Amino acid sequence: MILAIIKYNAGNIYSVVNALKRLGVEPLLTDDRDELTQADRIIFPGQGEASNCMAYLREKGLDEVIRSLRQPVLGICVGQQLMCRHSEEGDTDCLGIFDADVRRFIPQKHDDKVPCMGWNSVDVRKGGMGCVSPLFRNLPSEPYVYFVHSYYVPLCNETTATSEYILPYSAAMQKDNFFSCQFHPEKSGKIGEIILKNFIEMKG
Repeated sequence: MILAIIKYNAGNIYSVVNALKRLGVEPLLTDDRDELTQADRIIFPGQGEASNCMAYLREKGLDEVIRSLRQPVLGICVGQQLMCRHSEEGDTDCLGIFDADVRRFIPQKHDDKVPCMGWNSVDVRKGGMGCVSPLFRNLPSEPYVYFVHSYYVPLCNETTATSEYILPYSAAMQKDNFFSCQFHPEKSGKIGEIILKNFIEMKG
């Protein structure tokens, strides 16, 4: 099995590479259209600024490649946000895979800090798909995972897990072969390992 990681101008990619190696998977880090199209699984990770990331993806033609993928794809953090329709970060038009817009957290009280950073629970029982996503097999109903983000995706029909910081939001999403999570499974200990393993093993 070939698991490819999309190479682009975003940070944190090598944390995902190392997490996969701990699971015995040697990923292919690439921005090559043919290699991505032929891979069995694809991860679209990253930390970064939405407008700069999208500009890079368009310059390399990776925006069209990502939309055309038919194998399982997992977006992580900024990867989830870029798979949405639009982001308030830089007033950016994104890939439009998910029918949702990305918004910035607005503090409501003194204790609200932005970015949201640290461990928080996610509820994997409230998916818009009407069932638990295959990404969350063999997990407790409210596992704790690690977040770092200033922007969020509101709840929508494609939400498969929720979390709450200032307000409820989409911790994970799914549409067809596209899966995503706002949190970082590669930084989420044993829970994150199970999620990555579920993605690797899911039926393509």
